[in-house]
Amino acid sequence: MAAAYSTACRLLLKPPSLFFFRASTLFMLPPNPSSFRPLTLALASSTSVQSPMASPSSSSFLDRKAQGVLHFVKYHGLGNDFIMVDNRDSTEPRITPEQAVKLCDRNFGIGADGVIFVMPGTNGADYTMRIFNSDGSEPEMCGNGVRCFARFIAELENHQGKHSFTIHTGAGLIVPEIQEDGQVKVDMGQPILAGPEVPTKIPGTQNDAVVKAGLEVDGLTWNVTCVSMGNPHCITFGTAASQGLEVDKIKLAEIGPKFEHHELFPARTNTEFVQILSRSHLKMRVWERGAGKLSKIFS
Repeated sequence: MAAAYSTACRLLLKPPSLFFFRASTLFMLPPNPSSFRPLTLALASSTSVQSPMASPSSSSFLDRKAQGVLHFVKYHGLGNDFIMVDNRDSTEPRITPEQAVKLCDRNFGIGADGVIFVMPGTNGADYTMRIFNSDGSEPEMCGNGVRCFARFIAELENHQGKHSFTIHTGAGLIVPEIQEDGQVKVDMGQPILAGPEVPTKIPGTQNDAVVKAGLEVDGLTWNVTCVSMGNPHCITFGTAASQGLEVDKIKLAEIGPKFEHHELFPARTNTEFVQILSRSHLKMRVWERGAGKLSKIFS
């Protein structure tokens, strides 16, 4: 049995969008149905968006026509978490990028790496995915976000068993596949290695590809490889003078933004810091463009 956990937070957005965000009922699913613990998986919630003088809304989560109420579900993929919004009845996002910044705030908002909108399909696709990052920017797409999107669609449409559909993104057409066990398989397509298409202004080392190129960051020369999977990535295994990285020792919040906003990445970049553990195992920390450091270390 799902238990209800209520909370309230008020966020005042700066002009011209003067609204209060008031968190309403938050439904929680305990790992053991017989005992409820507050810190569990959020299944569904609603947040009312209203003017400062408006009276609080009493609309339920299921009342999707209620004015001024933003309904959402919280999903994550490997700790990369998103506020999911059912936006299938409109080609315009329900909230602005500025409002998304407030909602993604982990101290005064809901807390997330971004807001994902499920929208009507365009260019022959079944659905369209748009994302506002926690800094208000809009990326082309996100791999973890696509997986969350697919699971959200499966819940909304009540899909059973193995199922696939097409999603239009800023990076092109993506075709996720829901597996029998509920996991999501996504073909991300061919990686783009040509520097100008990543995009990066770092000179190519192998034809146009940027592989093990030198990049000056914070007074050090880093060996980097650049690739696009629909959005730009910069992968480094360490500096030119080092024998490899110890990713646990990296001050990610300090060095990450210096990669992201480097002048040689005109569209900014995601950055992966990789440590080789063995021939079969790597350890990686990620600085995500527009969202900052991810909460998990991947290995």
